[in-house]
Amino acid sequence: MTTPVAALVLAGSRPGGDPLLASSGLTSKALLPIAGVPMLARVLAALQSAPDVGEITVVAQDTAPLAVDPQIADTTAGVVWRNSPGSIADAVQAAILGNQGPLLVTTADNVLLTAAMIAQFLADAEGSDVAVGLVERRAVAAAGHSTQRTWLRFRGGQWSGANLFYLGGPQALPLIEFWRGLEQDRKKGMKIVGAVGPVMLLGALLRVVDIHGFAARVARRFG
Repeated sequence: MTTPVAALVLAGSRPGGDPLLASSGLTSKALLPIAGVPMLARVLAALQSAPDVGEITVVAQDTAPLAVDPQIADTTAGVVWRNSPGSIADAVQAAILGNQGPLLVTTADNVLLTAAMIAQFLADAEGSDVAVGLVERRAVAAAGHSTQRTWLRFRGGQWSGANLFYLGGPQALPLIEFWRGLEQDRKKGMKIVGAVGPVMLLGALLRVVDIHGFAARVARRFG
């Protein structure tokens, strides 16, 4: 990839709160420590180690507590902090409209992200209008992870989002609008599949559609 890709890190809080955050005494989930290091600090370190990543922007309802955290401050050279009182879709839409090229989107709690993963994802996504990182359930189990996730069930496997997205430019905006309507149901796999259409939902329920067929259907719907 010849031109560095701008990155957007979603670090805000969702409506309804988070049980881990409630018991921690911290003001943001992004500050929760993993092996003593705030989650956001780990994500920023991975992005800054990736040679194809350019400007990094962190968005949250209030970024001030994040920017002044001592451990995060060590990894924030050149990071742009932006307050965004709206939804995730609002923040991503604003970033697309304010950016002159492709955008890499991830989340502050994506603590297993590495520079190598980012490099591979960007290489595979280059030239696409939209690319979404997914992980297959057997791969998660093989890696020894047992976190509770939302699984999309298709023929040949079960898939979950990896909180990694490539948006090629304004042509991705229709998909962002589609996602805006699904934000409240993001943990309900069949509702996500069914939103693409009843035929796709039936195909997923009967296990006659694989993940590639689902992706092709989404691509046709949004051009």
